[in-house]
Amino acid sequence: MSHPSISRRRFLAAAGGIAAGSLVAACSAGRASSVTRVTATSPQVAATERARRTAGQSTTDVNLDAMQGDVDLGGRVVRTWTYGGQLPGREIRVRRGDMLRVSLSNDLPEATTIHWHGVALRNDMDGVPELTQPPIGARGSFRYEFTIPHAGTYFFHPHVGVQLDRGLYAPLIVEDPDAPADYDTELVVVLDDWLDGLGRDPNGVFKELRTGGMGSMGMARSTLLGGDAGDVTYPYFLVNGRLASAPQVVAARSGQRIRLRLINAGSDTAFRVGLPGVPMTVTHTDGFPVQPAIADAVLLGMGERIDAIITVPDRPVPLLALAEGKDGVAQLVLQPGRAAAPDPAALVGELSSRPVLMATDTRAADAVRLAERAPDVVHELKVGGPDRNYTWTINGQVYDPNRGLPVRQGQRVRLRFVNTTTMFHPMHLHGHTFQVRAPNGSGPRKDTVNVLPGKALEVDFDADNPGQWLTHCHNVYHGEAGMMTVVSYVE
Repeated sequence: MSHPSISRRRFLAAAGGIAAGSLVAACSAGRASSVTRVTATSPQVAATERARRTAGQSTTDVNLDAMQGDVDLGGRVVRTWTYGGQLPGREIRVRRGDMLRVSLSNDLPEATTIHWHGVALRNDMDGVPELTQPPIGARGSFRYEFTIPHAGTYFFHPHVGVQLDRGLYAPLIVEDPDAPADYDTELVVVLDDWLDGLGRDPNGVFKELRTGGMGSMGMARSTLLGGDAGDVTYPYFLVNGRLASAPQVVAARSGQRIRLRLINAGSDTAFRVGLPGVPMTVTHTDGFPVQPAIADAVLLGMGERIDAIITVPDRPVPLLALAEGKDGVAQLVLQPGRAAAPDPAALVGELSSRPVLMATDTRAADAVRLAERAPDVVHELKVGGPDRNYTWTINGQVYDPNRGLPVRQGQRVRLRFVNTTTMFHPMHLHGHTFQVRAPNGSGPRKDTVNVLPGKALEVDFDADNPGQWLTHCHNVYHGEAGMMTVVSYVE
């Protein structure tokens, strides 16, 4: 996803040169245009941040170390990269409107960054090397400082190469001080697919894909996902850093109402999640409220988040995360009383047979629905691949930070994702939340959406956060192989 050798001086020189120069991009009508970019160092970015700040604003300070070391997955110790030696990294919890300051020390052997996934933050803090900041070199440091404008369930991870497929991720929970709490407690659940430290590492896997293609890893298939379910074979799947054979056990009481905050931090795996025999009331997708929907199971693509409320039964019950289309399961156990937890293997079939709610099946709550408005600009993003050497593309091109899709401040923008491949792609837009267009009403507000094979999906957003914003497939191997482009604010 980057070239980590770029220096801060080179980055600033490049950013200044682009700001003073031009962007050549394909407009929605197919004509080329030459325009001036609003870059991460432009005054508009700083002005937008100043407008978000309020008198008496609270500040949360966090020191964070990106480091390598041993982690116990539950009887299986692996050497990997983490934030602070924990898997997942320690949760950061703030309130909407707060200032967050995170001082990152990079003790890794290569450059890194942090991307604050789903947060509509200032562009120069978005963590995309070459586009919004210089990478943080080995033994280097950087302070991220920004106002958090929206409540919700988010997470953070690097945006350099395939580093996400190690242990570099952690939850970011933004509370809404004005929201009524119709539950008793919360439980953050982070899902992941795992291969690092087991004789393989993500860089080696990516090289293998480049050399041998998807066939080098085997093929996963899912009817629910409409075809191929992933490129990479994983030996383990995790919930909150633990193997299914040694799950986290969460003490609970019968009748307790728990808000689950589900986060898929995986790199190549969608998860089907549910608690057999316990219905979930889905309340949020990607941090934004939806009209409540009852579900036996939900599907999360990579980068997606779903909040749901459950009522704890009078027996132990596992929260199961089935690796969709792959032979694997992860679990967490809710434990009221002292009865023995059930064998998850006996319940996998039950969960697999239940209807599944996808985030795109939900509808935005009235309070967050975008006002009806015709788009000022429409950009089609045709995703394709894999071509030679495991190349994935958008509009027939691999990622180039100097090329993008022009938008202007104040426009209503429509992105039309067209999937010409045989695999699903969770498409993620930085710096904004869009509304999924649905034929029977307003779809959910999201920042990451699954686009199924052979399908097209449209989303709308308001261009209210100036800068250069990546949009890409959140399969980390697809993104690194080229399936990224830039939503580029211009003047």
